[in-house]
Amino acid sequence: MNDTQLNKRDAGEVAVSGCLGFTEVTELLKSSRFLFNGQGDLTFDLSAVEKSDSSGLALLVEWMSMAKKSSQGISFQGIPKQMLDIARVSGLDKVLPLVKSKPNNQKVGVEIDG
Repeated sequence: MNDTQLNKRDAGEVAVSGCLGFTEVTELLKSSRFLFNGQGDLTFDLSAVEKSDSSGLALLVEWMSMAKKSSQGISFQGIPKQMLDIARVSGLDKVLPLVKSKPNNQKVGVEIDG
């Protein structure tokens, strides 16, 4: 059973939850295309992602590309430690537009490479 979900919230925030393996990432990519419509910046909240591999990082890179093509800003917050570790090893942590959150979820230190 696939419990991976993509839920659009207010103000361009999108919550991602579940597992981000190859099969799930393929489906999420298809179901996320509508978000990249040139209608405002996007922030993907990954704090509810339970498990990920390099496929999950590939999805983030593809979302970055889609955002650039649609002239939208993009950022990621709440990236699980497992994903961040893979990003560090591959050097993607220097490229990903990461948002650090305060404990009450206020965004600080937004890094976006436009």
